[in-house]
Amino acid sequence: MQLSHVFRVSKYDPADRDAHGHYTGTEDTTSDHGEGDGGAWCRLEAEGAFAVHVGRDQYLYIGSSRPHRAALARTRELGLHAERLDASPYDFEPDEDGVLRPGGDDFWAGLHRAVTGGRSVLLEEIYVQNASRWHRLTSDTVDMVRAALAPRARLAVWPDLSSDSAAVLAALPAEGLIEGVWQEKDGRIHSAIADEEGFPELVARISGADAAALLPVYVDERVPLLSAVMPDSDGVVRARWQAERSLGDSPQEKSARDGARRAVGD
Repeated sequence: MQLSHVFRVSKYDPADRDAHGHYTGTEDTTSDHGEGDGGAWCRLEAEGAFAVHVGRDQYLYIGSSRPHRAALARTRELGLHAERLDASPYDFEPDEDGVLRPGGDDFWAGLHRAVTGGRSVLLEEIYVQNASRWHRLTSDTVDMVRAALAPRARLAVWPDLSSDSAAVLAALPAEGLIEGVWQEKDGRIHSAIADEEGFPELVARISGADAAALLPVYVDERVPLLSAVMPDSDGVVRARWQAERSLGDSPQEKSARDGARRAVGD
């Protein structure tokens, strides 16, 4: 449901914008995440009633189903500017190609099977857009990690980190973007996206790590083993995003599953 009262709140006076909407005033317009860096952003919403979207460049987008004139007056008293908009640029847009797969008991049972016999897998927890936490799952840690995940997080399961850093680095491309994931000696897992200019630093980090992996960045190549979205406590997925396409969604996998079901039915 689209909210009827939406404002962009910032330190930038609308009177100092040109005909194209670009700010021409004296305020510093460098992003709070640095020059040219999109940074992380997030949404806090009560569906159909209120929404706060925290964006880059110190912008705050606030939407409401009611006018809230007192809040607008207080915003002006604080020296901030509230510009009326038709919609926030961070409004949710459903991905028609996405997969609405809950990270419920069936998903975690599959992970339990994957980590039996001392094996491990790498779990990416995407708790806000462009921000992730990484977990190395074993049969001893899978339940503990599940209990600590952020509500409504998007999950992606990748092959385990490798302790052979030389082999990992041998797969580094000559150019382009790549994401490196590595585990420090203290057990903490970090990641960084780098291009050829950032490769030397990435190589140094992976060379000194206990284990590492390289993951593709481009959408058509970034396909995890499994993916899901954490449901609420009642088992319903209410996250405003969908799971990534995973290997289990390929036509070959679907055909194999359908064939198995038909065989069982016969």
